[in-house]
Amino acid sequence: LSPVCLGSLRRAASINAEYMGYTVNLHKRLHKVSFKKRAPRAIKEIKKFAQQMMGTSDVRVDPGLNKAVWDKGIRNVPYRIRVRLSRKRNEDEDKRPR
Repeated sequence: LSPVCLGSLRRAASINAEYMGYTVNLHKRLHKVSFKKRAPRAIKEIKKFAQQMMGTSDVRVDPGLNKAVWDKGIRNVPYRIRVRLSRKRNEDEDKRPR
């Protein structure tokens, strides 16, 4: 198998995994954001990133992740942060979102 095929197989197998780890580059997502809006915007950007990666609109932030983003204050947000996204199946998933 070529590296391209192998990478796509790994990705397909990891989509069905219980959780996946990612690094979110907050530095590029918070460029030109005023100081007093940086930490709140970082949380919104992490949620947006999780929605794109997991393909769901129901995203919840763990208190530990929230604490890590806010650790150095509202304006000194870390440049990058490692996140672990997990997906929980529910019985209402077959229904259409309203």
